[in-house]
Amino acid sequence: MAQHPDNPITRLQTPPDADGRPAAVLVLFGGDPAADSLPDDATVLLTQRASSLRQHSGQVAFPGGAADPGDGGAVGTALREAAEETGLDSDGVDPLATFDPIFVPPSGFEVTPVLAYWRRPGPVRVIDTAEVARVEAVPLRELLDPARRFVVRHPLGYRGPAFDVRGMLVWGFTAGVLAGILDTAGWTVPWDTADVRDLETALAAAGSELL
Repeated sequence: MAQHPDNPITRLQTPPDADGRPAAVLVLFGGDPAADSLPDDATVLLTQRASSLRQHSGQVAFPGGAADPGDGGAVGTALREAAEETGLDSDGVDPLATFDPIFVPPSGFEVTPVLAYWRRPGPVRVIDTAEVARVEAVPLRELLDPARRFVVRHPLGYRGPAFDVRGMLVWGFTAGVLAGILDTAGWTVPWDTADVRDLETALAAAGSELL
């Protein structure tokens, strides 16, 4: 996954003295596989976490969560969690690759992104409102629009890529993984990396708040 000076997420590793808890997320792309470049109908599946959650409440995320003993690895975790959160039919999903685990300091999870292709897209929806507030397959053309991209700055010093799309602010872990994959695929459209916005202001503009 490509690295960029304004994308610290792809560089996060578990500290030697930390015991990261295993987790996985499903980075699920859909679109015409016959296209020579970025398909016009390309999408990525995103969720917005419920505002009542103790950690990462209200944040936009990939479907995913903590590993269970019976998952059989990161792919199993990602598919199970996606089914539980969105009703995704895993029979229509082709896992393609797993990336190196990324350590998420606020929660202590060591998260493995699982890249997958949505070969047979089906209906998705919010299954458990206590965990998820929104589920949407977001068009990549919208995410790649330079007008929707900027850098956010957290009050505690973090700064990283962000996307403002469909009334959602995508930032933090999810935006970092997305930006890294889009860069690696060669799909990134040049955007203003000097556009740095305070996180609280960006969240307020998207109708959310920093919790």
